[in-house]
Amino acid sequence: MSNSSSRIVHLNQLNESNDMDHSPRVPTRDTLKDKLNQQIIDMLESDGRLPFKEIAKALDISEGTVRNRVNRMKDAGVLQIKALVDRSAINYATDSMLGIKVAPTSSPSEVAKRLQDCSEIVFIIWVTGRYDLLVEIASEGDETLSRFLEKHCFNNDDIKDIEVMKGLATYKNQFLLKSHEKL
Repeated sequence: MSNSSSRIVHLNQLNESNDMDHSPRVPTRDTLKDKLNQQIIDMLESDGRLPFKEIAKALDISEGTVRNRVNRMKDAGVLQIKALVDRSAINYATDSMLGIKVAPTSSPSEVAKRLQDCSEIVFIIWVTGRYDLLVEIASEGDETLSRFLEKHCFNNDDIKDIEVMKGLATYKNQFLLKSHEKL
């Protein structure tokens, strides 16, 4: 090997060792507590398609460090990069919340499982208090909402009671995944 070739190999090895981040090799759910990981997540929350090169430049780190950290967070199950629809930008004619009281012969998880594949439903949460489930429906109009209620809610043995709360105006609608540190 010539002197210049060995110098390049040596410099590459030095750069690789300097570019390596010193976070643990085994992914853990504690990775969200790391300040650099949180900065990367913040940037990806704003634009999930942001190139690693731009993130690296903004944070003054190597592109490889960004790639490694993102991959570790994905492997640990603490980060998923997905498309989110901004429903406030889409003008649905009907946006309603359903307060559902589950029948004693059923469970909230069973009712949620039955309803989860309905295209009109955008959100289901098991709650404490007056209702067992809160369900958000977005549809093209009152007729679509009525058909949904007739087919999936009324006259179903697993639902004891339902209250339909039709939205009048939307002031905030943000469905971004947040880390526990931000909550």
